[in-house]
Amino acid sequence: MVKQVVSIGVQSFEMIRKNHSFYVDKTELIREWWESQDIVTLLTRPRRFGKTLNLSMLECFFSKQYQGRSDLFEGLSVWKDEKYRNLQGSYPVIFFSFANIKGKTYEAAREGFYQILLKLYGKFSFLREAGFLSPQDIEYFDSIKLNMTEVTAVFSLHSLSDYLSRYYGKKVLIFLDEYDTPLQEAYIYGYWDKLISFIRSFFNASFKTNPYMERAFMTGITRISKESIFSDINNLEVVTTTSFKYCTMFGFTEEEVDQALCAFQMEDKREKVKEWYDGFTFGNKKDIYNPWSITNLLDKRKLKTYWVNTSSNRLMSKLIQEGTADVKIIMEDLLEGKSFLSVIDEEVVFDQLDQNDEAIWSLFLASGYLKVDELPKENWDEDGEDIFYSLSFTNLEVRKMFRKTIQTWFSQPNAHYNDFVKALLANDVEYMNRFINQVTLTVFSSFDVGNRPSKQSEPERFYHGFVLGLMADSKIDYWITSNRESGFGRYDVMMEPKNKKDPAYILEFKVHEAGKEANLEDTVKMALKQIEEKNYDAVLMKKGIEKERIYHYGFAFEGKRVLIG
Repeated sequence: MVKQVVSIGVQSFEMIRKNHSFYVDKTELIREWWESQDIVTLLTRPRRFGKTLNLSMLECFFSKQYQGRSDLFEGLSVWKDEKYRNLQGSYPVIFFSFANIKGKTYEAAREGFYQILLKLYGKFSFLREAGFLSPQDIEYFDSIKLNMTEVTAVFSLHSLSDYLSRYYGKKVLIFLDEYDTPLQEAYIYGYWDKLISFIRSFFNASFKTNPYMERAFMTGITRISKESIFSDINNLEVVTTTSFKYCTMFGFTEEEVDQALCAFQMEDKREKVKEWYDGFTFGNKKDIYNPWSITNLLDKRKLKTYWVNTSSNRLMSKLIQEGTADVKIIMEDLLEGKSFLSVIDEEVVFDQLDQNDEAIWSLFLASGYLKVDELPKENWDEDGEDIFYSLSFTNLEVRKMFRKTIQTWFSQPNAHYNDFVKALLANDVEYMNRFINQVTLTVFSSFDVGNRPSKQSEPERFYHGFVLGLMADSKIDYWITSNRESGFGRYDVMMEPKNKKDPAYILEFKVHEAGKEANLEDTVKMALKQIEEKNYDAVLMKKGIEKERIYHYGFAFEGKRVLIG
């Protein structure tokens, strides 16, 4: 592989090939997909995995617009086959993306759809003047405007397919990129039901009842449940991260990364690069790398996190913050490099994310943040029981990204989180109380606004989020755990020093019960009493930490008022 210029962010296959930029040959996808003869393919991969570039490649290969463009494919794998050289540039192609539909309201999202449809009709405006359209066709063509009705929009792709197939005498290929981006936004901003109704009708008209379509290829991050938007499409081939199809066509294999590192004289970084960016498994192929991270590494020659804060990250952040205490406890384990067991359902049902923790981890897996440590020997269980997968963070980059994300929750202008930690370690109870009552006003709502809060769960959500903040602070020389067994019960938070000469801390959180305690001071006393009676010190003392160096703190909650003692 000859060293080439790395074009960061360029998702146009034509531009990359014209400029002779760095490119890993994925043209075997063309052959694999075409020979599969699948009518509608839905492929899911994490973000930044080359989905857009590959669809651009498919467009350049099949589209009449690129007829005769052998220069784009010479020297690549697919061009070695005469059959495919003859196939290049032989179909009308409709290629569009939902990547930029990120409205905070249904009306804004709908306008985003209309803008895309208007642009598509503008691209093929020559059809209107070609002399074969009827007056009714021309009237419909002209009705594609920003103020069109939803019914007009629903059938727009169906009609455009009709016009193109009549003009070229051949059925069309439809390529849709990031089909699920507006759906994730709809979930985040609360207009899911409205959008689902529109998209279901649009997909039905475009992909099921469309006699002018030859084949279609859609990409996205998640496999939205069939009941949500694909209920009418019975010719759909779904290719997820556990499917064997196309398993090396999206992302870089270890061999491809090694070749790139050698071409850029970075082969001495191989082990570090593997630790940072390896870990993805597609089908039966392990050691897949995120191409966005690798290309940025080749360009900047620096190991760092390259996954930016996109809508996918916003959704993950929302699910952690609003999740149950169990979700936050698992995040604590993940930040420590541990794994956990969960049932996985590859059909993501967004309306279950607020009621089902397993749906959250399924989404994390589909998004590339988690990996399956070991695939089960079979994909089904003879007894009909659920199969539990061992899951962990995909790699070091993902771990660092989440650590940084969690730190931002506590980086409010007036929330000096590090100062609180210093006060805790210095046993400055007065400052701790000033800080905690300030921080509850600025960040408490991040941890108790889910769909299932209760008086008991709100403090749990908060303190486990609070623990995540402690763990995300790389300056703390402590192992931090929560809700683990010690002595005769389960402590809330334990801070075990990495240096056994330093003090240890046990934190207990209690909700004020007006019928049992006169005030917050009494609640603090109850929390401290529980630490003593349950002998939470036991696990620390067993590790050689003297009892005199174990400090106890009680946190008493009453609404957003907190007292520490």
